[in-house]
Amino acid sequence: MLLRLFKCLPGPAFTALAFATLASAQTQQPSPAAQQPAPATQPSSQSGSQSGVATLRAGTQLVVVDVVVTDRNQKPVHGLKASDFALTEENVPQVVKHFEEHTALTAVDATKFPSMPKFPPGVFTNYTPEPVNGAVNLLLLDALNTPLKDQALVRQQLLAYLNATPPGTRIAIFGLTNQLTILQGFTSDPTILKAVASSKIGKNSPLLQDSVGGSGIQNSMADDLEDQGGDATIIANLRQFDAQQQSFQLQLRVKYTLDAMNQLARYLSSIPGRKNLIWFSGSFPISVLPDSTGNLPDPFIVVADYEKEFRDTVNLLARSQVAVYPIDARGLTNAPIFDASTTRNYAGGRGISRMTQDLNKFSTDTAAEHSTMSQMAEATGGHAFYNTNGLTQAVATAINDGSNFYTLTYTPANPARDGKFRKIKVQLARGGVNLAYRHGYYADDPDKAPLATNGQAQSKVADSAVTAGARTPLQTMRVAMMRGSPTPSEIIMKVAVYPVGPSTQREDNPASGNILTETVHGPFRRYSVSYAIEPADITFRRFPDGKIHADFELVIFVFNPAGVLVNRLSTELHIASSLDEIKKNVARGIQYRQEISTPAKGEYFFRIVVHDLTRDRLGAVEVATSEVKNLQPPTAPPPPTTPSASPAAAPANAPAAPQ
Repeated sequence: MLLRLFKCLPGPAFTALAFATLASAQTQQPSPAAQQPAPATQPSSQSGSQSGVATLRAGTQLVVVDVVVTDRNQKPVHGLKASDFALTEENVPQVVKHFEEHTALTAVDATKFPSMPKFPPGVFTNYTPEPVNGAVNLLLLDALNTPLKDQALVRQQLLAYLNATPPGTRIAIFGLTNQLTILQGFTSDPTILKAVASSKIGKNSPLLQDSVGGSGIQNSMADDLEDQGGDATIIANLRQFDAQQQSFQLQLRVKYTLDAMNQLARYLSSIPGRKNLIWFSGSFPISVLPDSTGNLPDPFIVVADYEKEFRDTVNLLARSQVAVYPIDARGLTNAPIFDASTTRNYAGGRGISRMTQDLNKFSTDTAAEHSTMSQMAEATGGHAFYNTNGLTQAVATAINDGSNFYTLTYTPANPARDGKFRKIKVQLARGGVNLAYRHGYYADDPDKAPLATNGQAQSKVADSAVTAGARTPLQTMRVAMMRGSPTPSEIIMKVAVYPVGPSTQREDNPASGNILTETVHGPFRRYSVSYAIEPADITFRRFPDGKIHADFELVIFVFNPAGVLVNRLSTELHIASSLDEIKKNVARGIQYRQEISTPAKGEYFFRIVVHDLTRDRLGAVEVATSEVKNLQPPTAPPPPTTPSASPAAAPANAPAAPQ
């Protein structure tokens, strides 16, 4: 029988959760009844569910389509019903099985929630007083395709938006150079986001012709030689070399950017629901066309076409329910020939020709870059913003649109999973509205590799928007442990993270029970992690022996800044006590303490998770070592060599919880 939510207990409020005294929470012996382990013949609920129960696999295919509906003024349209929508797949009408409207939290609603409690340094929680919006938002600061000058503008405008972020808006920040980097995992705390946006300096892209921005156009070596009446063959060869170099750099930018988008799609595919990717960039063209100036001996030497790779990337984003909102970080752009810093020689008979070539190149390149943005946005259900200096408003519009949407779910009338592309069309009976949604999907069979297209296989990533059933516990746990992913709050928790010993203390070996990856070596820095877990969020069951049982695990993963796992620690705990003992010992939260090590040099990130094994519920927080490495460690004797069998039996004699 389930004793859910401790209805028979006083039920501590969140702010009443207290940590066990760090010096003694685990050194005192729990009562004998609490120490008694569960019978050996009784498996934990997790293992029992996996090994003793037959799994039935559903054969129903569901397609999920998120639709953003805006009026002529680009304002969200609310209050629509399922009957207002007409949805077809390959021109065949479909029956909407599930319909839901998602709306952002209004400023008026936000005033109804209490403020976030203040904690001392080293104390962290996954509690938020206001509900989070349905969608999550990821800001991609693209330094690879954006000049330094424009990167500075992006950060300035981003800070202006963060100063007025709607409550409950979950945002993560990533950076792109020649690789993808997590700058900040998902959080709804604008203070943390503003600190990241303020502290990270711009990066100079080695693959941009004008990496700083505003440098205009200068004479090339071929121009100088031409102005001096040099040999025409040498001049042509120099221009060909320059063109090849520029084409090579552009192709590298395309490759690095598409690789990063693929990484993001895979990263976000595990997170349920809609994801809004706001991409600040100077963009890139999908195709590099033959030279049209007539100056190159071989005009086709610069040709490159990434249409196939681009299409596959966009399809992967759409399958992962990622709506892309590209924002041209350059704002309003003018042809560089009019820039005061331009020094190219436009005088004489050759001047008109050079000016015409530069104007045509600017127009062609800009149109191609904006086309890339528009295609990516349209295919994923987002919107592209360019030719505007109002980047703050563009971000606000993107997040607002992406937080106000309708979810339509249907079972395709054609059940065949043949790997072919299925076109989706959504219409409203009323006029004067704009609809943004993904326009199709590949009907892949999850048990088979996707069909090849043009001789190349499609991505093998599962279509998260075409699902055959509920998420498995393994999938749920994997998302909870992902570096930078949204922290689940099904289980409310506080953790106190402190270094063990002074800042100069180093150890040759990691803490007991730590499992290092093969490439990680000492010296190490050790940290203590003390838990205070809301007991109302843990499942307690009464067994025939009259005792109350609970099964859960505490897991810590350590990641480096690139998101690579370097260490982990997992402790599975079983409570078996009388109701009176549990009432006494968890009145101020379930308390426990672990120790985890990181390499002494560099920054690392703790992903700390509580997992209720009975009902597969999760709580998690993420802590950077830079936030705690210089804190004064608590005075405490060494922790016990073996954990207590019942953390609920630890004495609840801790000081008052931090408010």
